[in-house]
Amino acid sequence: MRVLIAVTHLLGAGHLTRAAAIGRAFAAAGHAVTLASGGDPAPIVRLDGLRHVQLPPLHVNGTAFTKLLGPDGQEAGADLLAARRARLRQALDEAAPDVVVTELFPFGRRALAAEYLDLVEAAAARRPRPLILASIRDVLVAPAKPEKVRIAHARIAALYDAVLVHGDPALLPLDASWPVDAGLRPKLRYTGYVNEASEPVEAGATRSGILVSAGSSAAGRDLCRAAADAARQRPDLGWRILAGNGIAQAAFDALGAELADGVLTRAVPNYRPLLARAAVSVSACGYNTAVDLLATRTPSVLVPFAAGAETEQSLRAEHLAARAIARVVPESALSASALIKAVEAASAEPAPDAHSIDLGGAKRTVAIVESIFAARGGTEWANRSPFDRLRAVLDDAGENGRAVSIWWRDDDAVAATPALDRLLALAESVAAPLLIAAIPAGVAPSLGARLSDCGRVSLAVHGLAHANHAAPGGKPSEFGADRTLLCAVADAAEGLRLARARLPADRLLPVFVPPWNRFAPDLAAALPALGYRGLSSVPAAAVPGLVRADVMLDPIDWRGTRSLVDPERLVDTLCRAITEEASGPIGLLTHHLAHDATIWDFLDALLALLARHPAVAIRDPRQLFQASAVDGVTPACWTRCADVPARIA
Repeated sequence: MRVLIAVTHLLGAGHLTRAAAIGRAFAAAGHAVTLASGGDPAPIVRLDGLRHVQLPPLHVNGTAFTKLLGPDGQEAGADLLAARRARLRQALDEAAPDVVVTELFPFGRRALAAEYLDLVEAAAARRPRPLILASIRDVLVAPAKPEKVRIAHARIAALYDAVLVHGDPALLPLDASWPVDAGLRPKLRYTGYVNEASEPVEAGATRSGILVSAGSSAAGRDLCRAAADAARQRPDLGWRILAGNGIAQAAFDALGAELADGVLTRAVPNYRPLLARAAVSVSACGYNTAVDLLATRTPSVLVPFAAGAETEQSLRAEHLAARAIARVVPESALSASALIKAVEAASAEPAPDAHSIDLGGAKRTVAIVESIFAARGGTEWANRSPFDRLRAVLDDAGENGRAVSIWWRDDDAVAATPALDRLLALAESVAAPLLIAAIPAGVAPSLGARLSDCGRVSLAVHGLAHANHAAPGGKPSEFGADRTLLCAVADAAEGLRLARARLPADRLLPVFVPPWNRFAPDLAAALPALGYRGLSSVPAAAVPGLVRADVMLDPIDWRGTRSLVDPERLVDTLCRAITEEASGPIGLLTHHLAHDATIWDFLDALLALLARHPAVAIRDPRQLFQASAVDGVTPACWTRCADVPARIA
């Protein structure tokens, strides 16, 4: 693919840093990338592997984002803005992109709306039309006027194919900072956090000293001043203060007065290794700083930037503090004494525990865009993808008025784990309902707690203990023909009892999911009398008294590599099921605890394609199994479906 990324950083270099990291990930995957940058040149940002186009630069003073200043420090005039638009249009013509990405716009950079709209509308008029995407960080600052939100949503609906959210909803869903409505939600694609640094974190490094990072702009001057005062009062703590190049030299020299050599320096490009060896980090809470802290797990004190009613850093810092990843000193309370007290407290605590927050956002951004582009077709590269054949089959179904019903089941859940977090983040990223089959005898309290706010997730009964009772040499089964019917019925009854006792009542469906998808036919006939109203296995004969929804697509090569099965064969199976108009919804089966990176990447691509295609309806399990009710009462979870998008059947 040929990719054009347009970004303008106006204060710090965080937006450019993230856009460049994403561009380098595209380049590393073999795509040609043009990065059009409209902020001041930032030598600290890596641009290797990218074609860099520098627009006439703009910046702002403080947080006055509506007053754009040119290179001379004067307010940007019409000629400068016209020159930027012309250079951006020229970059579009030169790149002839397959994909156009606008960083932050239309959710922000409203003062530059004219040049961004000129770019996007020109791109939309090209033939073939490129994919048009918005790229945003985890937290946005919503405008005070609802009309501005409405305009941003209208622009997304009219001009954009998807919105890449570079965050992990397990830590910070977008709707924590921006009003996400039913029109915007289906276009969101969570990528995980973009981890800019390429250096591996040194394992077991000895930590010492206090590392203060004030960012790249002049906005970090107050933090530098408080840290310098703290270093004069407590030099024994071993301070190193990194001041951004945006701080004027005279102010920098004043900050360093009476400090020992090496305590105050300019920001350095190899910041990550320094952070990994620090006993405590002191910093603001910009996007890249937060990712650095998550990657190194350095005890930290956060002083989030809050001038000019900015809320982005404060919100991110609050969520990190809630996960015991950092301590927070509000900017309004910043002083040398407050900093010393917070640093001493952080020094006395152990390093933050391992977390499951997704830091693979750069590579996953590429995978998501590749899958959306493949679904659109149009190039030799896309034609080599098995997903292109799937797209063609789905297109044909849509053109002939056939809806393709898909549903999703995941097996073997027992507790909250990083793998479960990733599963839920994937489901959220594509707004897909999900049935999780939990093993009743192994369920821990953390499972129900983790799922408490996952509105699209339902639970089923995955046997009793997932124990193999097959005869020696036989295929594994817990409820197979090798057991007496009496024992199998007793265990099935106990599984339902434990599930009702240990799982949230408003999530649990009375649906039996036999481990290994194997069960004796006489057991199935006994399930309705035990209180079950649904059965999910592999396709088989109907059972009176039970609603069936079975699975047929399993991406794991269980008998071979235990990694991804041949994707060509898997996608061809799905294509045949669609072409042959399979009776009932087509079931996708996953096992989150057994997935490696290859399987996760495949699922990211497959579900992004399916969720986006207008011929596909991703079915809610609550609806699939709602034909009957337990004890004559329909559970609330079967009828509370207002949160399911209208595009989902």
